Amino acid sequence: MLGAGLMMLAACSASSAATPEAVDGSPAGSPAQLTVVTTVAPITSIAANIGGDRVRIVGLVPEGTNSHTFEPPPSASAVLSEADLVFVNGLQLEEPTKELAQANLKQGAEIVEIGTSVLPEIDYIYDFSFPEEDGKPNPHLWTDPTYAIKYAGVIESALANADPANAGYYQQNSEKFVARATALSDALRKDQDSIPGERALLTYHDAYAYFAKTYGWTIIGAIQPSNFEDPTPKEVAGIIDQIRELKVPVIFGSEVFPSDVLAQIAEETGARYEDTLRDDDLPGAPGDAEHSWMGLMRYDYVTMIKGLGGTAPTLEALDVADIAPDSADYPQ
Repeated sequence: MLGAGLMMLAACSASSAATPEAVDGSPAGSPAQLTVVTTVAPITSIAANIGGDRVRIVGLVPEGTNSHTFEPPPSASAVLSEADLVFVNGLQLEEPTKELAQANLKQGAEIVEIGTSVLPEIDYIYDFSFPEEDGKPNPHLWTDPTYAIKYAGVIESALANADPANAGYYQQNSEKFVARATALSDALRKDQDSIPGERALLTYHDAYAYFAKTYGWTIIGAIQPSNFEDPTPKEVAGIIDQIRELKVPVIFGSEVFPSDVLAQIAEETGARYEDTLRDDDLPGAPGDAEHSWMGLMRYDYVTMIKGLGGTAPTLEALDVADIAPDSADYPQ
């Protein structure tokens, strides 16, 4: 495990803001639908799969945005005031959005902190990117399919409570999603056995801590200063020494956060630099089959396994398209 010299380099992606958009294409205020506001794209995707055409989903956090520092735009107040449900990850990931929602919710609306509700405090992980002294646990549960399944259960329950007439529809979609997520989990376990060496991750940002615990991977470290700047030359030298000592074969960078420093570290250590990993930015474009939570996680797992010398035929054969209609458009 890398020591204190291994600093922390990047967040989920570069920071930006955008006007929220409905993801189901329906007109605003449709009386036959719940209005559901979500935050990060993986949650938006899971909620859209379960809600299908019975909900109007508004995603607040544009893809390619640093969810840890995201500040909702002024237009979010009006959107949140129309919401019947607001789904946030919780675990202190989206505090500005949560506070804005609390200030603008209409009577009877509800904020659902999905991650906080499914993760007991005893299971909080504090790590390289989320030190315990800061009091914020690692919030990236959705990179672990077993937690994504729990997310689906929370979302289904909240939708059914708010819209009992369509409870059966939400249950059917949830069951289909769980079947897909279970198939993803099974394929991951099968294909990761092809890795010839240790299943070890050195990443730009520690988004895979719960995944690693569930599937038997080792998190070597995350290269990410808390101020999101590049490490100092002295820190870079320390990182290079540690990588050489531990014979780290691959450094996984982010396709939405290109880093000359990570490339330099890889070049000087002989490690391969794989710069296409992502944790909350869905692959492809809206409307593409892989532009989904399933597509996101399949992409990451295949990238990790192949990067470490394995093969991923079972994962690559999976159907990763959305299981519900009208769920493929996200705020950009």
